[in-house]
This record gives sequence, structure tokens and C-alpha cells, in this order.
Amino acid sequence: MMETVFHSEDLPPAERLARFDAFQGDSLYPIRMESSDRARFSATARALDLATVNVIELTCSPSDVQRTPRLIRRCDPELYSVIFALRGGLGVVRDGQEVELGPFDFALHDSSRPFDMRIAADRGTATLVHALVPRALLPLPADRSAGLIAVPLPGREGVGSLLTQFLTSLTTDSAAYLPADAPRLGTVALDLLTAVLAHHLDADARVPDGSRQRALLLRIEAFVQQHLHDPELSPGSIAAAHHISVSYLHRLFRARDDTVAAWIRGQRLERARRDLTDRTLRTVAVHRIAARWGFPDHTTFTRAFRAAYDLPPRDYRRQALDSPA
Repeated sequence: MMETVFHSEDLPPAERLARFDAFQGDSLYPIRMESSDRARFSATARALDLATVNVIELTCSPSDVQRTPRLIRRCDPELYSVIFALRGGLGVVRDGQEVELGPFDFALHDSSRPFDMRIAADRGTATLVHALVPRALLPLPADRSAGLIAVPLPGREGVGSLLTQFLTSLTTDSAAYLPADAPRLGTVALDLLTAVLAHHLDADARVPDGSRQRALLLRIEAFVQQHLHDPELSPGSIAAAHHISVSYLHRLFRARDDTVAAWIRGQRLERARRDLTDRTLRTVAVHRIAARWGFPDHTTFTRAFRAAYDLPPRDYRRQALDSPA
């Protein structure tokens, strides 16, 4: 679960910026914080420790952020830092020029190198997601990865969107995870970051097979979730969209003790089940909900739903909606 590690509202207004600057200076990745409006500065930091990866959600006033040579000499944890804005804006300085990141675009920083960054906000505060990953855990050439430092990388499409969506979900849904999930979630984050950087470096051959396959499976799962409504979704269409053979797709799913078709059917049934228990959708006919999630044939849907949940969909809905909210 995300833990609040700093909350400026607990402090007198005159002390908030100085105390947050000191907090950041003593952190795992020491940085300096400055703000032109010290009197109204506010900041809240929440953190999630995933063993190999640390994820931080930061909500703060417009600020200038620096990692200086002095801080590097004092402490270099040899980390890569990935940062993007959920709300507000970010500008990174590269070769003396400030470049503004687009919505959900992210930047990579190296704790061994100085950096400057600007946090902008149009409604008081900005909200950022910041992930810290040990450099040694990324199986990519460090000399080539250096070319991606402080370069805006797209986070709204392709494999980059999987990384930003996953990190965002960790900050919003962390209460649903158990402590034992942390190492596995850290591995997923590491695999996704490896896949993103390999994509931009065109260094796929340097990525271990396990990381590449896990990242590919995550891309496939995201694709399926986006196309569950399409009754034509099939192993063939999924394989074609990802430029792999159908047999290779089946091998990926065999490793997780599932078949492609069974996983798709399970995802569709779960979405339909949620809709059937949604009181705001109680007037929507069952067959329309079925069709919405890729079941154009009502008989097939009823049979599959009953096999999964032990009741026909109409009875399941009635039972769910008649129970106390």
C-alpha cells in the first residue's frame, strides 16, 4: 500500500518548503527543491516499495528541481529515475535547452548525472509519478542508454503507455495488493522499463528472453482488454497485431497455464458480471451487456456465464441487485 512519507499540511506554512527540500535532500535519490512562492508552497509525497523498484507519487506546488554535482559527490545510489506528470506539466533541461513534456510523456534521469527540471501547475499543484530503478538491473548498454537521458519519451501510446499505465495503477490501486505481491510487481515494472528503453535503443537482442516475453505478454493483455468488445477478436488477430505466429502466442499463454481463448472468455465474462451487478445499468438488457463484451450470441453467453458463476446471468443480476448495497 502507498505510504504517505511527507505531508506539508502538518507543518507551519513558513517551514514547508525548507522542510520538503531537506526531506528530498536526505532521500534515496537526493535532489534540491526551490519555489518562487515559498509562502504558499505545499507538497505531499506517497511511496510504494516494490523491493527492486520504488514508486513515488508527488503532489506539489510549481517548483524547480535540481540534482547538482555536489549532491552526486555526496551520494550516488546508481539509479535510473523515470518521471511523468498525471496533472500539471514538466519541463526538462537538456544541453542548456528546456523541453516541455507532453501529457504522460516521461523522462529518464541517471543519478550519476546532474539534471534540472521544472514542475508547472495551472491549478495550484501538479501531481507526478516517479519510479526509481537500480541501473545494474537493466540489461542494456549503459553507454547507449545515456542517449535517452532527459529526452521526452512518449507515454500515451505503444509500449511506453504500458509503463505509464502500470505505474499509475500502482499509485491508485495499491490497497488491492498484498505485501507478497511487491516483488512480482517490481519485476513487472522492471520488465516494462527494459522493453521501453530497448524499443527506443533498438536493442531488443540485448534484452533477456524472459524480460522480452513478459513485456510482450503485457502488451498482448493490454491489447485484448482494449478489444474485448470485438467479437472478431481471436488468437489469429492478436498474433497478427503483434507480428508473431499463432503458435508462439499459444506458447506464451501455455507458460501461465492458460489458453488464449480461455483467458479472453474469462475477461469478457468478468466484465459482463461487473455490469450485471452495477445498479446504474439495471435497465440495460442482459443481451446488450453480453454483446457489449463480445458475446453476440445470447445462448452462448448464458451457457458460459452459468458455467463460470453457477447461475444464469438474469438470476445472478437479480440476486446481486436485491442484496444490500
